[in-house]
Amino acid sequence: MHACLAQLALKTSPIEKYTYLSDLRNTNVHLFYRLVVDNMKDLTPLIYTPVVGEACIKWSEIYRQPEGLYISYSDRGNIASVIQNWPQPKVEITVVTDGSRILGLGDLGINGMGIPVGKLALYIACAGIHPDNVLPLTLDLGTNNKQLWDDPLYMGSRREKITPEEEQEFLDELMAALSEKWPGIVIQFEDFKNPFPALARYRDTFTCFNDDIQGTGSVVLAGVISAVRETKVPVKEHRAVFMGAGSAGVGVAKQIVEYFVKEGLTEDEARRRFWLVDTKGLVTNDRGDKLADHKIYFSRDDNDGRQIKSLAEVVEYVKPTILMGLSTIGGIFDEHILNRMGEMNESPIIFPLSNPSSKSECTYEEAMRHTGGRAVFASGSPFPSLDYNGKTYCPGQGNNMYVFPGIGLGAILCKAVNITQEMIYASAVSLSTSLTPEETEKNWLYPDINRIRDVSVIVARGVIRMAQEQGLDREIMLRDLSDAELDRYIQTRMYDPKAEKSLVEHEIAAFATKQQQANGASHL
Repeated sequence: MHACLAQLALKTSPIEKYTYLSDLRNTNVHLFYRLVVDNMKDLTPLIYTPVVGEACIKWSEIYRQPEGLYISYSDRGNIASVIQNWPQPKVEITVVTDGSRILGLGDLGINGMGIPVGKLALYIACAGIHPDNVLPLTLDLGTNNKQLWDDPLYMGSRREKITPEEEQEFLDELMAALSEKWPGIVIQFEDFKNPFPALARYRDTFTCFNDDIQGTGSVVLAGVISAVRETKVPVKEHRAVFMGAGSAGVGVAKQIVEYFVKEGLTEDEARRRFWLVDTKGLVTNDRGDKLADHKIYFSRDDNDGRQIKSLAEVVEYVKPTILMGLSTIGGIFDEHILNRMGEMNESPIIFPLSNPSSKSECTYEEAMRHTGGRAVFASGSPFPSLDYNGKTYCPGQGNNMYVFPGIGLGAILCKAVNITQEMIYASAVSLSTSLTPEETEKNWLYPDINRIRDVSVIVARGVIRMAQEQGLDREIMLRDLSDAELDRYIQTRMYDPKAEKSLVEHEIAAFATKQQQANGASHL
């Protein structure tokens, strides 16, 4: 491993480090995961966000070998045959994308394969799902990115994106084919431009979830639970402004509504603690444009005809205690807005959650300096620690990797029939309880990322217990285990790369055996 780290250090750019690690994963899988597990904090940004964003942009350019399954729209009617011919005998989980909304980068077509590949690498490293039992899956359903059409290296089809109706028919065939080949497979949707229809259509029939909506919502909710506890402001007095009213923003807001309801508010009271802002301003019933269906739940009817166009004006109007960013507009939490958050709150909750780092609404340093060091902060992308007024502050990172590996692992181990909203909520509560006393004393919102495998056990246990409570578990022998026994069971089922021999070790052992045999023969 020391040699791998030394070679990695010689690479001069993040994308070179990414390709080196990809080559290592494809040639020496156990060594790769040993490296990641022992260097989680340093390496996860290189194998997933933020570097995976650049990798996706350049995917066709840096392509070396197939790393997953591509299914094209031209395969419709024959998807089951394609999947039946796939050589993996066992797949426990797949991450599937159509590439239509990759991170904050937009429509990248089949170049989006970097997302399922990276996501499943985190399932393996963080939750111990075996690398032989995962499937990265990208759907080539066309692209409206004309630059890709003109790129001679682009490997996808050069046709316009199919219609939503065509995609629904295609997904119906795909979901049936996946479940026929691998009964009980966990299917995670990722980076679909409009993720709501598929989630609503399939969540009661298949074991599936959408990490953009539910995983993001869960990890942010866990951070909000910790942040609200830190501010000591009662839940009923919090007011949240969301910059970004897309699927991720609405999904996050709905998760927090559920938390507010569990803290004693009615659903309507909780819903009205949220003000969503999109590119046209505050989302209201009488704004004059046709709102996307997912925005209607939070659309305001109490604005007295006033249409507020800018985020700064909304902040003055609402006087929020919580400022959330899911806009992918880098730097929109500017000095003025951050100053006002600091002036209006003793401990302003500021969560710039957009990825990659270039799309983050503000940096950790900006949030702390412009609020006098009082921001309760979590971001979507990693930021370095900050020395401020003689004290070192560590930012929280609301990274989905805190929850989605545990959600997937829990669903696999208890053989969940479905993944329900209650199970997603349980993952958030479990994450919020996973901090050590030392981490809580430091006012951290999330645990040390180097403890992620321990955290995944806690999250998986929460998911399993909720599945049992709802009667959606099929591995019923787990019901009789105490929490401590269940934790031990989860740990024993997790892939441990340190217990597996790497390719190099196999070659060394084989060479040693041959030498022993040769030496033995020479004495005859």
